[in-house]
Amino acid sequence: MFRIAAAGAVGSVLSYAWKLSYIHTLFAIGIVYCLLCGRSFTTFLWQIYMTLPRDVRALYRYICLKIKIHHAQKNDLSVPKIFQDVARRQPNKVAFYFEDEAWTFAKVDEYSNRVGNYFASRGIKHGDAVAIFKENSVEYVCLWLGLCKIGAVPALINYNLRDDPLMHCIKIANCKAIIYGKEQQSAVNELKDEEISSLPHYITNASSEEIKVKDGVNLDAALATADNSTPPQLKNVGFVDKMVYIYTSGTTGLPKAAVIKHSRAAFAAIGMRTMIGVTSSDIIYDPLPLYHTAGGILGVGQTLLQGNSTVIRRKFSVSQYWLDCMKYGCTAAQYIGEICRYLLTVPEKPEDKQHKVRLMFGNGLRPTIWDDFQKRFNIPKICEFYGSTEGNTNIINMDGKPGAVGFVSVLFPKVYPVALLKIDEETKEIVRDSNGMCVKCQPGEAGEFIGKIVKNDPVRDFHGYADEKATAKKIVRDVFVKGDCAFLSGDILVMDYEGYLYFKDRTGDTFRWKGENVATSEVEGVICKVTGHGDVVVYGVEVPGAEGRAGMVAILDEEKTLDFNLLHNTVTKSLPSYARPLFVRIVKELEKTGTYKLKKVKLQEEGFNATTIQDALYFLDAKQKSYVPLTVDVYNKIVTGEVRL
Repeated sequence: MFRIAAAGAVGSVLSYAWKLSYIHTLFAIGIVYCLLCGRSFTTFLWQIYMTLPRDVRALYRYICLKIKIHHAQKNDLSVPKIFQDVARRQPNKVAFYFEDEAWTFAKVDEYSNRVGNYFASRGIKHGDAVAIFKENSVEYVCLWLGLCKIGAVPALINYNLRDDPLMHCIKIANCKAIIYGKEQQSAVNELKDEEISSLPHYITNASSEEIKVKDGVNLDAALATADNSTPPQLKNVGFVDKMVYIYTSGTTGLPKAAVIKHSRAAFAAIGMRTMIGVTSSDIIYDPLPLYHTAGGILGVGQTLLQGNSTVIRRKFSVSQYWLDCMKYGCTAAQYIGEICRYLLTVPEKPEDKQHKVRLMFGNGLRPTIWDDFQKRFNIPKICEFYGSTEGNTNIINMDGKPGAVGFVSVLFPKVYPVALLKIDEETKEIVRDSNGMCVKCQPGEAGEFIGKIVKNDPVRDFHGYADEKATAKKIVRDVFVKGDCAFLSGDILVMDYEGYLYFKDRTGDTFRWKGENVATSEVEGVICKVTGHGDVVVYGVEVPGAEGRAGMVAILDEEKTLDFNLLHNTVTKSLPSYARPLFVRIVKELEKTGTYKLKKVKLQEEGFNATTIQDALYFLDAKQKSYVPLTVDVYNKIVTGEVRL
């Protein structure tokens, strides 16, 4: 009723304001806006002062992006069509640097044409999936680009996978053929599955004598004689067609094959450039795995869609990162969060600041090391982005606000329809009001990040996974109005009063202890200071007779140098009692995904069972005020309730 009354007063207020000066008119409009939106006038003025310049810049860049995407949509341009136009304009410019190789745009175009024509002659047609299981190289890019030129859908598989996960990835995409490098030949041979064995096998970087697969084809030799003209099928490959399958990291189970259409790839790559200010003269350092979105779409996409030169590395190397940037004259570089942590663990060297990198972009840089990283390596600007391979909840911190993963406008929130929704602290389910609608979080409140789904919109649509059941689990319906739907990111974020968003945790990683929520990422950030940014995984474990999950941390400490007194003092000083890890596990290795994310599912399943775990275990003894060895006797006392937590 209050807002209705306020709306009714709009006419009279503006009518009076019209007779006053321009500034008074703005104030009158602001008062009416505040009445309608239910916010204080002083907060509104402060938000205008703090965020309007940023929002205007962002809106301008977003409009430019929308114009580019609309042009591609109107002309039904797929990624290879856009690339060929780029290659025609600058055929002799270097597209990719790789080790001692320099591939021009003309060479990339010609090689990918050979790939397309060859596989078309082998019966691969529009819509067919083809697995690519191979280490980083320029040929890797040309393989998936060439397959895309005939409308096939490359399935980009993590070259570290083995056994069941590898077999799952090939089957879930219904692949019609497998392309792999000589180095991955043994992994494929170990798959004792008739369905996979019967598929055509194409091996690269191997002589005919080195091929150990029956009927395996030496792909390098075959491509050498293939037609290098543009495949005629390209004209039928359009903007909304499937481009590639990219697999989720599989931190909580088997990887899922996310559908990436040409429209989404174009939006992601062009959007990154437009929003953060990459220029055509920038040389980009991309040491990330090309089977994932960050390296394979956002990084490589700057070359294919925008004409930049990009440096590809076979595998990320801590010791070579800045040396490579110096060698190739890189001015922009990519990262993922764990890479930044690894770089900080290396002793300081002169080359830390002798590079020309003016801009870094990526995701996962922990707020606790942001300033240290930026100062040590003298990086003028770091643009953190947030998003998932398959999702539509993509945001970016284009102005380098430390710790933020992006922002949304607090003045014009409907321009980009993303939001934070309240979740039940116990069940992790979305909270709904009396009308059955979802409830938005206020600034300072943590909630699950969602993006409104708009069908057939290249920016707002959700294309899902190859597995329809997995797709359904990521959609929430009746969000703000009956019948609407949104993509569930699975991540907990929090927003400040300026609209900046900060990552807190995965919904599955947050656990509850002593009636309080514990964000594992925050605890990991504290403990990393003790370990010198070494590998740390925090998770919750079940304790018989206790409600919730107790905190436990696995720490990689091969040299057994961890200072337990420092660990105890740090967690006691920096964390509330409910967030302090009660159990510590010292491990010799921690399993990682191909994008350097640490896996914790197996650790969670094993818990703190001292009777089965071979690693050294410790327990936070409240009486002794220190971490003490967790013996089988102490473990049994905890399980029986004799020792209460």
